[in-house]
Amino acid sequence: MSALEPSDADSAANPPATTPTAPAEPGTHDEPGTDDSVLGRPYRALSIGIVSVVLLIAFEATAVGTAMPVAARELDGVALYAFAFSAYFTTSLFGMVLAGQWSDRQGPLASLTAGIASFAAGLMLSGTAGVMWLFVLGRAVQGLGGGLVIVALYVVVGRAYPERLRASILAAFAASWVIPSVVGPLAAGSVTEHLGWRWVFVGIPVLVVFPLALALPQIRRRASGPTKGAVAVPFDRRRIRLALGISLGAGLLQYAAQAVSDDSVRWLSVLPAGVGAALLVPAVLGLLPPGTYRAARGLPSVVLLRGIAAGSFVAAESFVPLMLVTQRGLSPTLAGFSLAAGGATWALGSFVQSRARAEPYREWLMLIGMVLVALAIAAAPSVLIDAVPVWTLAVAWGFGCFGMGLVISATSVLLLHLSAPEEAGANSAALQISDGLSNVLLLAAGGAAFAALGGGTVTHTATAASGSHPAAFTAVFLPMAGVALVGAWVTTRVRVDCR
Repeated sequence: MSALEPSDADSAANPPATTPTAPAEPGTHDEPGTDDSVLGRPYRALSIGIVSVVLLIAFEATAVGTAMPVAARELDGVALYAFAFSAYFTTSLFGMVLAGQWSDRQGPLASLTAGIASFAAGLMLSGTAGVMWLFVLGRAVQGLGGGLVIVALYVVVGRAYPERLRASILAAFAASWVIPSVVGPLAAGSVTEHLGWRWVFVGIPVLVVFPLALALPQIRRRASGPTKGAVAVPFDRRRIRLALGISLGAGLLQYAAQAVSDDSVRWLSVLPAGVGAALLVPAVLGLLPPGTYRAARGLPSVVLLRGIAAGSFVAAESFVPLMLVTQRGLSPTLAGFSLAAGGATWALGSFVQSRARAEPYREWLMLIGMVLVALAIAAAPSVLIDAVPVWTLAVAWGFGCFGMGLVISATSVLLLHLSAPEEAGANSAALQISDGLSNVLLLAAGGAAFAALGGGTVTHTATAASGSHPAAFTAVFLPMAGVALVGAWVTTRVRVDCR
């Protein structure tokens, strides 16, 4: 998440599902042994280390949203509140492409180290900021680091683990979000209330030292350096330029979507929207595998499915707490708890698809997962009817999260399976770009529809006046359910040997 040939060349461009693509480095051969698990002696330190890194990133992601409103008020920067979120996502898109290039040429170690350093520096900058523009700059630095880290971790999995263990370690990544999704907002709220919002940001860099001490020596031994037999090539400057284009384009489209809700500047939003689209379209076509937009078989469909699943679900989920607060009168805490069980069911879905016996049925599990996601999103606006119990949404969302667990981890497994070792970085970058970009675009589209129907202004964590019209929520959920159903069809295209 490199470019592969589409159309009739699909079979040549993407290795068949039966072709082994495990890296050839020492310690990564697909040979069964007595320590045949991610916690077996050869992999224990590496697994604990990288899963702990994911755990801390997950905690930060769930905690920052709780502290952000307090930070914006204290720094007198509510007007820049949305950019504190968009700055992270736009720079992370650039970081993903850079990490893919870096990892394929020099191995993931340098990208991972630089990414964690940038992530920590951004947290420190935001946590010590005295004015809002410095806070936003810190979020941008943090996003660059986040993009570097996530792609590097996928390359580590592809290089350091044999194919039979990859599904299990990726399932562990998903499970790492369970505790933070429940504890993160409560812990951040308590820290913000008793110690101040700054500690939510400056405390995490200290905690990352231990997992790094465990993981980095193992990564250096198992996954560092260029792939054996690969010809060293310089950075692809064209891809770097395209990465800048995709980041700037996504940022401009976000700004334009937010401006729609302001009558005084609505007409001005046409200009940034046009410039954003002009930058974004060629960048997307250049960075994603050819044929992605038309669901060509194999790798392009895997990349497309990841974007459809992540974008439709995240765009819908952003409006769930808002709907419960403004339409059903729940407190923000209770509204958040209504989604708490989703972390556990997501991890359960990821665990189910990771079992060896599930391998022959992975495409069917992905199809079932996308159908569950579509049904959950479509069921969400039913709580706009007072006679429908609020717990109905919690149950539906639990099933939707189970479906996401089936799909998201499976796309990661298939991507590594369909990638040659020397292309794992670029393809992992494409997967993450599809994920992040679809989040931005579908949330922007949903937010624009929401605002147009009287819902109010929407940012990454949706906020609106209490008088939001019920139809505004329906205009978000039902189209996103339709997008998820398209994803169900794309699951039939992820294997090159499908007919």
